[in-house]
Amino acid sequence: MQEQNEARGFTVRQIEGELKRLRRKQNSRRIFRQTVFSLLVVAAVAVLAAMLFFPIFRVTGSSMEPTLQPKEIVVCLKSSRFQSGDLVAFYYNNKVLLKRVIGTAGDTIEIDDSGNVFVNGSQLDEPYITKKKLGQCDIDFPYQVPDNRIFVMGDNRETSVDSRTTAVGCIADEYVIGKVFLRVWPLERLGFLD
Repeated sequence: MQEQNEARGFTVRQIEGELKRLRRKQNSRRIFRQTVFSLLVVAAVAVLAAMLFFPIFRVTGSSMEPTLQPKEIVVCLKSSRFQSGDLVAFYYNNKVLLKRVIGTAGDTIEIDDSGNVFVNGSQLDEPYITKKKLGQCDIDFPYQVPDNRIFVMGDNRETSVDSRTTAVGCIADEYVIGKVFLRVWPLERLGFLD
């Protein structure tokens, strides 16, 4: 047999080498297919997790300055429990807005002409704002937050349209997406949000 193969111009070593090369090629293809499949599964799980548990948003507008700047990218955690000071994302008129929780169901909110905010009679400590301002406001104070709703305001009180107006009002629980907790872009400002 070996003599016949050698007569045809092939040696046993050449044939064995060719078989090894073909097996390596088949293994490489199999590994490539498995890798691509694994990457697709991981990407699908990541997209599903982002949509269901960790929605990602790009900041537009200036209503949350200086805390959030336009074009920053933030991550939200799906949640239904909030407290004063939390940053939240919610749906309003087919848009997603980002604001800060000032009060929750049952809280009494008051804002004086200088922009000082009081919740249940106690003045809020608001280190996240740079300028106190009453801003656009057409509700009467004291204002009690209805059940299953939250009272929100932007950190830039001069430009923010929020729960101080009847146009927006308090946000119903079913419209709240969750708590904004992490800034991921730009990288130099990467970090958790207060």
